[in-house]
Amino acid sequence: MLSSPESGKTRNPGDPPVGLDRYDVAILAELQRDARLSNAELAARIGLSAAPTWRRVRRLEEQGYITGYRAELDRRRLGLGVLAFVRVDTERASGAAMRELEDAVRALPEVVACHYVSGSGTFELQVMATDLDAYARFSVDTLLNLPNVKDIHTRFSLGEVKAEAALPLTHLRG
Repeated sequence: MLSSPESGKTRNPGDPPVGLDRYDVAILAELQRDARLSNAELAARIGLSAAPTWRRVRRLEEQGYITGYRAELDRRRLGLGVLAFVRVDTERASGAAMRELEDAVRALPEVVACHYVSGSGTFELQVMATDLDAYARFSVDTLLNLPNVKDIHTRFSLGEVKAEAALPLTHLRG
């Protein structure tokens, strides 16, 4: 059980965040579908007038529910034909060594996602490259030379079934 400072009520760990009502959830859903909506278009879609919609969007940004806006790009059209999933095995020397590796991974533009994972390995990376030769160079010249890396294991995407950028929000609708 968690105590919410806003309401003083006790919450369960899976409960929706305090302070989001149906309009907030609708705003989040619509902006995930199309972040280029004008405030007037967004207001019409969620059933509020423009001024309160604008205030709600600003509040959602300030509270960290909305962390940014960006365009979704087609990796293949941009020449990034290879998507690799790379398990990184590390030497578990210390917390400082792990943070050094995390910082090094964050600095690599080819790594589009990195997760600290359970099971075998320590990190799971998603890496994009133009082709297999480019990936091979990147893995040997860069990944294997990162601090604290013991080994890497690569699997390649053979086809994309779903690559959804939008987060599921159905649990917030109560």
